[in-house]
Amino acid sequence: MISKKTLITRDNFDKLILPFYNPVSFIPVKGKGSRIWDQDGKEYIDFSGGIAVTSLGHCHSLLNKALKKQSKMLWHVSNFFTNEPTLKLAKKLTSFSFASKVFFANSGAEANEAAFKLARYYSCKRYNLKKNKIISFYNSFHGRTFFTVSVGGQSKYSDSFGPKPSGIIHASFNDINTVKNLINEHVCAIVVELIQGEGGIIPATKSFIKELRLLCNQHNIILIFDEIQTGIGRTGKLFSYEHYGVTPDILTLAKSLGGGFPISAMLATDEIASVIKVGIHGTTYGGNPLACAIAESVIDIVNTEKVLSGVEKKFKQIVFELNIINKHFNIFEEIRGRGLLIGIVLKSKYSYKIREILKFSFLEGVIFLTAGNNVIRLAPSLIISKIDIIEGMKRFHRALERCLF
Repeated sequence: MISKKTLITRDNFDKLILPFYNPVSFIPVKGKGSRIWDQDGKEYIDFSGGIAVTSLGHCHSLLNKALKKQSKMLWHVSNFFTNEPTLKLAKKLTSFSFASKVFFANSGAEANEAAFKLARYYSCKRYNLKKNKIISFYNSFHGRTFFTVSVGGQSKYSDSFGPKPSGIIHASFNDINTVKNLINEHVCAIVVELIQGEGGIIPATKSFIKELRLLCNQHNIILIFDEIQTGIGRTGKLFSYEHYGVTPDILTLAKSLGGGFPISAMLATDEIASVIKVGIHGTTYGGNPLACAIAESVIDIVNTEKVLSGVEKKFKQIVFELNIINKHFNIFEEIRGRGLLIGIVLKSKYSYKIREILKFSFLEGVIFLTAGNNVIRLAPSLIISKIDIIEGMKRFHRALERCLF
């Protein structure tokens, strides 16, 4: 426990950190499994998963082992060299996916930035310089770099920064006709989340994704799946695209891939990779040996029948508990999502209470996220225990009683 005399408080954040964020009042200092403890020793059950990042909970023993082992061997060498953990991780990702080539970076935004650049580069080289438009979807989210936030379909994140990159157009999610109306010979890529995360935990329909693939085939368009939030077991498959029977040309990963250690990846086919020349893109820390060693361990643990089938069982358990809660309070309009990416949609008359609901949940010792103005988001560890699920839902029930009555 931190001494009260030297305690670093939430007030220090306002004094020291640029206010891009507005963190909650308590400061976590320790985590184990699906539970964390704050400076005062208060315990919380974590259904946020670090925004779908801590896929194996906090401080998993095997990830600690991988980190400690690699930390004694090699931390960083730059992209002037390759390294063994990078190659081993790349081999596993390509072995278990549609892809033949991998590029490693450090965040979802970087992976998507690389994907969008590569899609334009490929189309310019294979076809012509005017084939450079990217179709994305309203309410989508693809990162915070200026390019990726402009591709994302939420103007609140991209306005007020001056002129936006050109050649980006938006269609309506799950509405194939709006996509067809935008397609012409200048479109080089379509990027889609298989579940819109920040947009409200809205899954893409199977027919929509299949029709996107057909359109891309017909018009020489690159299909990009943004699986930053859905990849590496989050939906009960190693990759969410496996639910759809459709493969992309490029796929991006981050979040769960590192289990809490910063790493991302862009996966691509041999055909897409065939145009690449040395030097057209890069990143200093991409393929970091520490990150890749941990990510390989994550895949070894997640890509098993026990964990992946367990995701669906845990989804059913959480939904069962939420339905019991809703029978009592009748405030949920819908429970949606797939696997352990779940959205609780509040009825319109309760939407204004969403921040208050989260506040009382924290007070009761359970942590949730939001996804939009009326959706409570759950993205817990893929191996969260039944005990933690039931106890977390009990705390949520108490929080709603305090908030609503």
